Amino acid sequence: MIGTVNGDRLWARLMELGRIGEDEQGGVTRFSFTELERQAKEQVASYMSEAGMQVREDAVGNLIGTYVGTDPDAAVVISGSHIDTVLHGGKFDGALGVLAAIEAIQTMYENSIQPKHTIEVVAFTDEEGSRFGFGMIGSRALAGTLKQDNLTQRDEQGVTIAEAMEAAGYVPSQLASAARKSEEIKGYVELHIEQGRVLEQLNQPVGLVTGIAGPLWLQFTLNGQAGHAGATPMNMRRDPLEAATAIFDYIYRETRQFKHAVATVGKLRVLPGGVNVIPGEVQFSLDLRDIDEAQRNELEQRIRDFTDQVCKQQSIEYSIELLQRVPPAPSSPEIMAAIEEAARLNGMELPTLVSGAGHDGMQFHSLCPLGMIFVRSKDGISHNPQEYSSKEDCAAGTQVLYSTLLQLAAVERS
Repeated sequence: MIGTVNGDRLWARLMELGRIGEDEQGGVTRFSFTELERQAKEQVASYMSEAGMQVREDAVGNLIGTYVGTDPDAAVVISGSHIDTVLHGGKFDGALGVLAAIEAIQTMYENSIQPKHTIEVVAFTDEEGSRFGFGMIGSRALAGTLKQDNLTQRDEQGVTIAEAMEAAGYVPSQLASAARKSEEIKGYVELHIEQGRVLEQLNQPVGLVTGIAGPLWLQFTLNGQAGHAGATPMNMRRDPLEAATAIFDYIYRETRQFKHAVATVGKLRVLPGGVNVIPGEVQFSLDLRDIDEAQRNELEQRIRDFTDQVCKQQSIEYSIELLQRVPPAPSSPEIMAAIEEAARLNGMELPTLVSGAGHDGMQFHSLCPLGMIFVRSKDGISHNPQEYSSKEDCAAGTQVLYSTLLQLAAVERS
């Protein structure tokens, strides 16, 4: 095998990129279609150029670095992740996958390694969904599943995705041009921090992902009747927050009955929001995930049925809006085999694990073979300023990614 990735360079770039959008507590906030994201893209584009890649953006803002192969007719190999963050997030989520892929290409470039298959490194637009409540915009567009109707989602200031795209210099009506055909792509492989504790418990720096659990996002709105907190007896109230708390309790209890399911109520809004006012309206989100789609669908239906029961009992009107429904994505045997062989060549044997978190790669499960490599997360912390993976672990994972790309791209020494 030719070449070893430069772990020091990778780490320096991680820290440099992490300063864009960093706050005083060390958290990083970079939402899509903002000036901070533009600065981050310009920084990443400079790394891509330094690694010998041609750089462009597509219609939805995916930043694409292309390392041209010797066979222009061969299907491309894609690797990457995202550089947007959650509110006050960490420096590693998404960014490591993009920078690791760039480091892999730069290692090839510096060792005069020319692949047969062109390799593309992609920094996908808005994986997190933090701004609009609708994530994976860039990977959906590339997979051909992003529709014009999706661009009507609004952020907290009332700005739609389409309006934000236009303000950032993109043309929403051209989103279809970002879509790729199945025959154009040989495979997709993504490196990412684990965001959990499995690898840490196993004392392993790198892991092989066998599949990605599919996220289901719902928005609940419960309407009752606002009133005076002191003048309205308990038995005469239509308090949507009382109904919501019963639903919360049911969600958490019922989810524990399913082996791989997880449920999170991450956003809660109580209106009108007065200390001495009975709420008139409650809105909350539900993030429901499982590697088994049938199990996830069953749990969803139980929650919907319980919500209907509680709201009828308490004379509460309600609605449930579907924000996104993404099917679970099993890793492809051929990509997993390539990752396992890459690890073996580097003296490693990778443990296998499931990804509970969603990733851009899951959008490609019906488009092309896909696979993922996980890097150990300290204490399993993510979406948090304390998110951390060591320099050594990042380098180890990137070395496996590098060796995987050498195989998938059918490298020839020039």
